[in-house]
Amino acid sequence: MPAPGPLGLPDSVRGCLFDLDGVLTRTATVHFAAWKRTFDEFLQRYEPGQPEFSQLDYNDHVDGRHRADGVRGFLASRGIVLPEGTPGDPFEAETVQAIATRKNDMVLRELDEHGVEVYPGSVRYLRAVKEAGMPTAVVTASANGEKVIAAGGFAGLIDVRVDGLVAARDGLRGKPAPDTFLAGARLLGLEPREAVVFEDAISGVEAGRAGDFGFVVGVDRVGQAEALRAAGADVVVPDLEQLMGESS
Repeated sequence: MPAPGPLGLPDSVRGCLFDLDGVLTRTATVHFAAWKRTFDEFLQRYEPGQPEFSQLDYNDHVDGRHRADGVRGFLASRGIVLPEGTPGDPFEAETVQAIATRKNDMVLRELDEHGVEVYPGSVRYLRAVKEAGMPTAVVTASANGEKVIAAGGFAGLIDVRVDGLVAARDGLRGKPAPDTFLAGARLLGLEPREAVVFEDAISGVEAGRAGDFGFVVGVDRVGQAEALRAAGADVVVPDLEQLMGESS
């Protein structure tokens, strides 16, 4: 059950670290669709007998991770090892970086054509956090974090952003390593035990637990509540608004 208090958080929490895709915005569905198309097209060319990319593949190997880490992780699960390549590889190249670039191109086109849909309950919760005087950070593996936050219309509610571009610049390991969340806490001037992590990805919950954060909230959008608890979530909710005792 959520902790007592108007925000459903322990009294020791002084700041909030939010994942982006699947927690504040519905772009997780956009990412899944882009990954599926990218991997299915690759598998059809490379090993036609392989099963299609699934929601379980996304949950286990890709969700919450840096793009290249997601490519390596999924391909390893299928027994496939590719050269690393470089970000400048042509789209048709059979390298980790080329596959990652193809996926990102699909996401950017989708965002340009259809924009960003937010979870209203989560944005209401984010607003309540700010009204309570707590600092906020978005911590996301996406290199498009700034664009998604701006398109979602809640940039004014975010104090700090640690995204894929920041992680690459500063040499931060991706989730399930805690590096990006720890960087977010530092930028907010907080110790990990003073911050709460909000995550919908198993790898993100694992990162929150590995970083010894004061509280980890799992957000279950795809029916994986038990897996989020097993990964270390202190509480699992279908939407952040439920932490305030309201339905999503």
